[in-house]
Amino acid sequence: MTENHEQPNNPLHGVKLLDIMEHLTQNYTWNELASEININCFNNNPSIKSSLKFLRRTPWARKKVE
Repeated sequence: MTENHEQPNNPLHGVKLLDIMEHLTQNYTWNELASEININCFNNNPSIKSSLKFLRRTPWARKKVE
């Protein structure tokens, strides 16, 4: 439970990027995600696997998704 003490104002602390992407893709289509968050991993041949790879290497894109 130390994670809450380290970042008490961060609601996403401890939430995995995979969980975020699964939640988004269950509630939105790839086209909706691409129009809301304009990054290529949602526009060109989108998949959770390719999006995770891109988002893990690209901090600015990950911040937009979070």
